[in-house]
Amino acid sequence: MNEQYYDALLNIKTTGEQKGFNDSFHYHRYEPTPYSALETLFTQYELTSSDRIVDFGCGKGRLNFYVNYLCNATAVGVEMNEHFYEQAIDNQRRYLKKAKGRKHHIHFQCCLAQEYKIHPLDNCFYFFNPFSVQIFIQVVNNILLSWEENKREIDLILYYSSEDYLHHLEKHPSFILKEEVMLPELDRKNPYERFLIYKVAY
Repeated sequence: MNEQYYDALLNIKTTGEQKGFNDSFHYHRYEPTPYSALETLFTQYELTSSDRIVDFGCGKGRLNFYVNYLCNATAVGVEMNEHFYEQAIDNQRRYLKKAKGRKHHIHFQCCLAQEYKIHPLDNCFYFFNPFSVQIFIQVVNNILLSWEENKREIDLILYYSSEDYLHHLEKHPSFILKEEVMLPELDRKNPYERFLIYKVAY
């Protein structure tokens, strides 16, 4: 399946050139996760309608619409770039024309990741290497504070993860590696082409 196929299926626009760079070195250039990678991930990692996934640096919202369509999971997109946020909202309008009745299951917030207030039902957090490890640490701390207030199973899904992210989680006593999802069509060329799933250790 190509990129255009899924965009047409979901009635959204997330392909094409991704314009825009951030002034701060803390924030990385946006790039959507390939649909082929998402296909592989969600054949091995299960999301259900009771899950609520947060995509930090969601861009135009590809992951949000994909998981809502595929799994009926609630999806939250956090995006600091106003231009991408507006495109995500436009995609939401387009998607809901086809996916009627799912309005309350897709949300977008235009804010810095570290300023996003973790919802008590948020239980899965997605990172496609969106920012520096300094911000990642702040976001992880926010997640753990929320877990302390409302203990629940929590997973972090990392795609194309930096070594700094991995080093932080590997040495952190609150996290353990739950699963690794390899991408046969991509990982022979690039060892970063994989998903690593960490969970909060009770």
